[in-house]
Amino acid sequence: MIHRILVPVVGICQLRTEPNHRAELSSQLFLGEMLALLDDTVDGWVKVRSLTDQYEGWSQAIQTAPLVGEAPTLLGFFNQSTGFANVNGQPMPVFKGSPVYASPLQAGHFAISFTGLSYAPYQHRITDSSALHAALLLHAMDYLNTTYLWGGRTFSGIDCSGFAQMVYRQLGYYIQRDAWMQAETGEPIHLDNAVCGDLAFFDEPDGRITHVGILLNNRELIHASGKVRIDDIDEAGIWSRDQQKRTHHLHSIKRYFCSLPKSSL
Repeated sequence: MIHRILVPVVGICQLRTEPNHRAELSSQLFLGEMLALLDDTVDGWVKVRSLTDQYEGWSQAIQTAPLVGEAPTLLGFFNQSTGFANVNGQPMPVFKGSPVYASPLQAGHFAISFTGLSYAPYQHRITDSSALHAALLLHAMDYLNTTYLWGGRTFSGIDCSGFAQMVYRQLGYYIQRDAWMQAETGEPIHLDNAVCGDLAFFDEPDGRITHVGILLNNRELIHASGKVRIDDIDEAGIWSRDQQKRTHHLHSIKRYFCSLPKSSL
């Protein structure tokens, strides 16, 4: 078994289902995210597992480097739209949700510093309901009208489950990457009792969960479908305001606040 930690040395490192550029984009990794190396036998590619959410995939080897020494203390996750870290003395763009460390980290010959970046504290989970809902609205609305991108997790493009994961991360709650994974935990809630921040899941005719949105109340949700948008929801599912038609079938609603374990980092 390979016991080595890799670190993305670019602002966004694309994660794919197979080791080639034509393979499906499954997610994105952030600068400084800690990755367990699973396979380095394919030329130009590495298979990795994120230590933040345990998600696996293939990334370009040239976009990662091995961690040198101990990992610095994780302070939290960058909480602004965009900013810049410092990599070997040059600015490197970072995106909301990127890890921020207390001191520089060394990955191969890359010296990475996060000095001056604001962050949502890693060890702090918002539990007060009014503060939580205010923060959730703030961060969710930051993504409004962001273009939909399968596998995306940034303002440059985001998918439905990436959107939910990134918003929750800012509140100190660490949920899984894909919608069907997210739906496996949480407390079931009826729509009548749903509140701002509950997650609504939607399925295909065969029962597969393929979509998720964040409820704003028990009548509206914000979700990534074509773009990050606000639509209406009822017991049947989503009614698209733009398209004036039913677009998604409601499967279930889950509540996660105050019921999730901390990240394993």
